Amino acid sequence: MSPDQIDAAAAMLLQAELTGRQCGLLSLLYPAITLDDAYAVQAALVARKQAAGGRVIGWKIGLTSRAMQTALNITTPDSGVLLADMLFADGAAIPPGRFIQPRIEAEIAFVMKAPLAGAQVTRDEVLAATDYVAPSLEILDTRILRADPATGRARVIFDTVSDNAANAGIVLGPQRHAVEAFDLRWIGAIVSRDGVVEETGLGAGVLNDPVTGILWLVHRLARYGQGIAAGDILLSGSFIRPIEAPPGSRFAADFGPFGHVSLSF
Repeated sequence: MSPDQIDAAAAMLLQAELTGRQCGLLSLLYPAITLDDAYAVQAALVARKQAAGGRVIGWKIGLTSRAMQTALNITTPDSGVLLADMLFADGAAIPPGRFIQPRIEAEIAFVMKAPLAGAQVTRDEVLAATDYVAPSLEILDTRILRADPATGRARVIFDTVSDNAANAGIVLGPQRHAVEAFDLRWIGAIVSRDGVVEETGLGAGVLNDPVTGILWLVHRLARYGQGIAAGDILLSGSFIRPIEAPPGSRFAADFGPFGHVSLSF
């Protein structure tokens, strides 16, 4: 994609978000789009938000589970940028019209106390740079149609990456744990909507270890000359399938001794 096409795609995504009207698939509009193009569109979208006063507070990692990768016929996770206006308090009520087609995922959040950058960063360095871990819910949304109405073609990874990895919101639980306090592979969550259990999962669903997700992110950012800053919130990847969040729905995620998170729409 040319620089003008990248800028136009970012403008189209931002307009979709502001109006609540989804745009068409970028993978159809730009058939030659690459993963690097998609991340360039994402960066241009975030830059537009920053120019309007948005503040970056961290990163999210997506498509970490084998099931989601198989569904999209990919072999790699993706990542997106967290902004300050995406952060909601535990128990928050999301106002009507804030999102287009929200869904919910359960994740382990890492909050960093030291910066990390470089392709040679190790797992031990990730652990040393982590201030604490906490239970969290991610709100997904899509500014791009999930499927093209004319052809039935579904979104592909180029669409989701361009769309800031379908990133929309984050709710952190109030609990704070040292990263070594739990075996994160065995941290599980029971996620209920309107009092009915919809999904359960374990941290091991994230690349066999949520820390591996953070390591993947650091290495991916290194390819673009970027890194993680002290204070960043990092969503390590969902270990449940996305749950639809229609208006009026209430969500509760029980992480057992690790904590609890809730929100409503």
